[in-house]
Amino acid sequence: MGQREDMLASIRAAYAARDGGDAESLVTAFHPEGAFTLMGNKNALELAGSMQGHPTLREAFGQLIAGFGFEGREILAELVDGDRVAVHSRVVVRHHPTGKTVSTEILDLFRFQDGKIAELIEFADTAQIKAMIS
Repeated sequence: MGQREDMLASIRAAYAARDGGDAESLVTAFHPEGAFTLMGNKNALELAGSMQGHPTLREAFGQLIAGFGFEGREILAELVDGDRVAVHSRVVVRHHPTGKTVSTEILDLFRFQDGKIAELIEFADTAQIKAMIS
């Protein structure tokens, strides 16, 4: 496989881990100093913001997975440019405590380093998610 296919395969494996509730496999897709940023207003959603490094990512992904399930992910578009990948997808988000679900679209911007995810910036409708859990 080429670099493009390797990066897309890593992303699909990370998505499968996220969708399957496997925080540890999700963390291993990231570079040891990898960073995840959930864009949004921290007042709207406490988990919005940036986190870096495996220990911090493990804790954050554990919280996200405990609170929110992702179901039926449909990848709408993938764009690859050098070490960067943009993925537009649609998922059903389930809030575990309430059982409420909402269909939403997410844009993920990845940067790779040494075959691992060095950075993931995720754009989701945090206001929609806040309304779901209120």
